[in-house]
Order: sequence, then C-alpha cells, then structure tokens
Amino acid sequence: MTGIRKVVAAVFAGLVLTLLCAAPAAAQADKIKLTVAGDGAQGVTIQATHADGRRLDQVVRLVLTATGPDGQRVGPVQLEPQPEGQGFYSSGPVLSTGTWKVTVNSPAPLAGKATATVQAKAAQSPPVPAPVAVTRPTDDGGAGGWWPFAAAGLVVVAAAMGVAMLWGRRRPSTPND
Repeated sequence: MTGIRKVVAAVFAGLVLTLLCAAPAAAQADKIKLTVAGDGAQGVTIQATHADGRRLDQVVRLVLTATGPDGQRVGPVQLEPQPEGQGFYSSGPVLSTGTWKVTVNSPAPLAGKATATVQAKAAQSPPVPAPVAVTRPTDDGGAGGWWPFAAAGLVVVAAAMGVAMLWGRRRPSTPND
C-alpha cells in the first residue's frame, strides 16, 4: 500500500467511525423525556426535557389520555405550554376524584411517552380565618405619648435659634462726631 492510499483509508475510516458515533446521538436528540405527576387536585402536570436532560427550547405537542376508576376514560386532550417555565405543561382539572393511569404522548419529530399513576382529589378551598377582634388599647404604657414632647422640644429649639439670630446681629455703629 502506498502512502496516499494509507492516508485515504485512514480518512475514510475516521469518517465511518464519526458517522457511527453520531447516529445514536442524533437518534437520541429526537426523543424527549416526560415526567408526569398530579397537580394535587384534579389535574396533571408534565415536565418535558430532552432525553439528555437539556431544557426544551421549542414547544412540543403533548396529548394526554387517562383511564380512571370504574373504567372512566379521559382524552385525548392536547396540552398547552404553561408560563411556569420552559417545557412545563398542565392539563387543568380534567380528572374526577380517584386513582388514574395517565399516559402522555409526544409525536415525532420529538417523540416521547410516559405513563404514571395519579391520585386525583377534590379541589379544596383554604380554611376560613378566625375573626380577629380589633380593640383600642386603654393604656399605651407611654409608648405612644412621646410625640407631643418631641414636637414641643422642636418648637423651643426653633424659638431659641430665632432669638439668638436676632440678638446676634450687630447693630451698625454710628460714628462719634
């Protein structure tokens, strides 16, 4: 083998190895990872990332289907991205109370699929706060009575400064003729 043939063979082998190594990475770049969870009430939240953990920089189409108690079915429901962050999706209240098997699919070009068991609960309102009685304190303990003394002190200081300024002026002296 001549020197040129060895160089061409080495370049060709390098190109083949590069293409073989890049093919799995390119195939994985077309897949996304979906994390499905309940939202604490009657909805589902989904976090979508690239399979290698990178955040999504584009909107993907996600479709939710669910099977619940007594064979109830929900879906397909197309999910819209939420403003809480990149790759965050939420279904809103689509499930009734009970245990649901939820499946979320993403078609090509960014394919992905995830299934999770979600416990849907009835939405709860916050507890009503206990009424608070508003009363005026009868004795402030001297904590609120300081301001009249401070105002009087300022008036006395201002008056003393005015008197000092008036008396401090020198009267023009008249020449003794």
